[in-house]
Amino acid sequence: MLLPLIFARIIKTGSLTYIDPKGRYYHFGDNAAEPGVVVRVHDRATEWRLALNAEGEAGEAYMAGRLTIERGTLYDFLDLVMRNIGTAPLPFHGLAHGFRRLLKWWHQWNDADASKRRVQHHYDLDGRLYDLFLDTDKQYSCAYFPTPETTLEQAQIAKKRHIAAKLRLKAGQRVLDIGSGWGGMAIYLAQNYGVEVLGVTLSEEQHKIATQRARDLGLADKVKFEIRDYRSLEGPFDRIVSVGMFEHVGVPQFPAFFQTVNRLLAPDGVALLHAIGRSDGPGATAGFIRKYIFPGGYCPALSEVLPEIEKSGLYLTDAEILRLHYAETLKHWRQRFLAQWDKAKALYDERFCRMWEFYLAGSEVTFRHAGHMVFQLQMTRSIDTLPITRDYMLDEERAQAGSGRPATAPLAARSA
Repeated sequence: MLLPLIFARIIKTGSLTYIDPKGRYYHFGDNAAEPGVVVRVHDRATEWRLALNAEGEAGEAYMAGRLTIERGTLYDFLDLVMRNIGTAPLPFHGLAHGFRRLLKWWHQWNDADASKRRVQHHYDLDGRLYDLFLDTDKQYSCAYFPTPETTLEQAQIAKKRHIAAKLRLKAGQRVLDIGSGWGGMAIYLAQNYGVEVLGVTLSEEQHKIATQRARDLGLADKVKFEIRDYRSLEGPFDRIVSVGMFEHVGVPQFPAFFQTVNRLLAPDGVALLHAIGRSDGPGATAGFIRKYIFPGGYCPALSEVLPEIEKSGLYLTDAEILRLHYAETLKHWRQRFLAQWDKAKALYDERFCRMWEFYLAGSEVTFRHAGHMVFQLQMTRSIDTLPITRDYMLDEERAQAGSGRPATAPLAARSA
């Protein structure tokens, strides 16, 4: 009976019906007369585990079919809970969260070997999976939505344009892309600015696809990709960009990351870091995400990042917070994935599809209700490298938007 008591404490707005393992119905919220979310737990052991450790158990229970959504969707259920939970934190949450924080340095110790192994866990999945829900450029990071009507394709182009404007690029410069993914950012910069780009990744699949894309587009002399740990590189580079990779670094490696950026960056160079963060202070990665999705991953608070930039000797020259842009990105990904469920199931199985749905839905509500955001940090080695106002960023962004030059480099052949 503990789980119904917890729901009674949490759910104050909206409507939730809970069906326990004996088939008994419980109604919660201020709108119980209206159709709402109906969730069923199928066995007593799961009920107890959810009561004691909902954050760690909910995803596993949903994957295994021990927790099912009888009305509404998984997203509806998670959104309802997270909208209410801010005023009434889960019992035992503090204890479990504190335990994870005690172990966070162990979980996030990402030396070269661990980094490669953990990156391959996620990014070396069947490439056709990502074709099911990403845009045509395979941008697997937060998009940028200038308007609510912006499509995912347009928003990912806008993200690349937004980042490029902050780099203040000039033709012939040497650029390093740390965590280059499937190559979209590197190719965009080479196509639009005439720079030479080295992209590094630890994923065999991403490296293979990115290299082929550059070759197919006739950019092999301008864009090169290597399977390489960023810490082993030699500079200098005029510009360094890293998008969606810093979440895999881990707090213990933050000093090495920024010291490496400083070492690799030319004296008049510019670096741009785009990463997920948390606005509510230091925390710990949820057990489900750490176990199934991003082993070793962590989204830091800026209070954990900025001191390491200061110690490295880099100047922080600009900072921007993107609040709900990733929530909107994940909404598009989730809807696209659900529409391609049968294809994903053919690649893996039903359990995998439930896992991926929980990952996408849970991540979206975390950005909407639990303090996650994206930060973009611009850094230099010299205080006078860039103009002292931000006008140049907006001017360049507008010029790119109206230039008619290539905005993206779609994959030559899509597998789904």
